[in-house]
Amino acid sequence: MNRSMPSRHHDIADDLRHQITTGLIKPGERLPSEASLADRYKVSTVTLRSALAVLQGEGLVEKIHGKGNFVRRPGRKIVYVGGWGTLDPWTAAEAALRVTVRTNTVQADSHLTTLLKVPTGSPLAEFFCISHEEDSPRGLARIYIPRDLVPAGVLDDEPSWQETALRLAVLGSSPATVRETVCARTPTLDEASALRTGSSKAVLAITRVATDTTGRVVEAALLAFPGDRVDAVFTTHHVTDERQTQG
Repeated sequence: MNRSMPSRHHDIADDLRHQITTGLIKPGERLPSEASLADRYKVSTVTLRSALAVLQGEGLVEKIHGKGNFVRRPGRKIVYVGGWGTLDPWTAAEAALRVTVRTNTVQADSHLTTLLKVPTGSPLAEFFCISHEEDSPRGLARIYIPRDLVPAGVLDDEPSWQETALRLAVLGSSPATVRETVCARTPTLDEASALRTGSSKAVLAITRVATDTTGRVVEAALLAFPGDRVDAVFTTHHVTDERQTQG
């Protein structure tokens, strides 16, 4: 007896999810075209795309522009080390993890003005970094440095700064303090597009501000990682109350 085909998008999503989780459709395998799936389930392509959107939001299916929909491979998580402001060295050294960096000069908008404590319109060096494991985006960083503080060679192709950028690390000279604000939230449209994650799926967002010994902000970074593809590690240090140690 033939099983009746689902007619609503959540039923289609349930059916495809079952095939994926039971191994009938393997990790990395391309799903049939949307038109073929719509014909198989006797629904419109709009309904079919709604079903795929459910699976994309769950991280089971990934849509690659110009190629189609693929079952996402279970990915190894990357590790972000708080305080040091960098990817874990072992993670960053993995051959499968590649980071691309684009540089640009921009003017400080209202948000960057607040973070960097500079006048609106101040020239900033911008570094847009995105990490991939195979075809899967793992994280992105937008790093901003006041133009007059950019270290020599940073805007060129010097290996020393390239190595630092590939770890999404603090690019400038060693700061006196690094303050990181961490939250889980839904991604912006740009983040969802760059990370190829569903708009309803949470990202781990980190705003990192580095300050020198004079209190000047020398760098601000906006980082975003898909919540299911990253572990963030923060080490705290116990501060002894001097009043308790005095006679």
